[in-house]
This record gives sequence, C-alpha cells and structure tokens, in this order.
Amino acid sequence: MSGDDEYVYDEASGEWIPAAEAAAKADAADVVEVRDSVGNLLQDGDQVTLIKDLTVKGAGQTLKRGTLIKSIRLTGDAQEIDCKFDGIKGLVLRAEFVRKR
Repeated sequence: MSGDDEYVYDEASGEWIPAAEAAAKADAADVVEVRDSVGNLLQDGDQVTLIKDLTVKGAGQTLKRGTLIKSIRLTGDAQEIDCKFDGIKGLVLRAEFVRKR
C-alpha cells in the first residue's frame, strides 16, 4: 500500500475504504437490474414472451398471451422495457408481464 492512496468514508459499512473501491461501488449502484416475471435478468436484445393478454392503450389492439417480442431495449427503469412490435410505435411494456425466452 502506497502512502498517497486516497480514502473515503463509506456510509454503508462505516469504514474508510480506498477511493477507487468507492467509485466502483457507486458505478455498481447506478446499474439497474431488470428482471422478468420469474426473476430472469433481462438485457438489451433479449427476446421475451407475454405471460398475459395486454390491451395496448392508444393502439386499439390487444397483444395476446404467448406473443413473442424480439429485441427489447432497457430504459434505465427497473420495470419498463422498450419494445418493437408490428403496427405499434413506442411500445413500452412492464417487465412483470414478460418472460425471457
């Protein structure tokens, strides 16, 4: 350990930790984990299947249970995913209504 290491106080643990470790913890806290209805971790580009019929507001359309949604995008919200589906622009689904395929 060199004498010029910076230490910062970590409120969570109540200890002094190296500044680099504190920065890594802050970065990890910024990452939002999005999980589907059964707890699978979702990522950009995943395919998901609907677990229940959903009425799409403004589109006058119902997406049926079992519908495959290809190539999702995470929005930074723990429960919302951005989706593309034929005939519906700007479709945002809640992660609780999908299952990773």
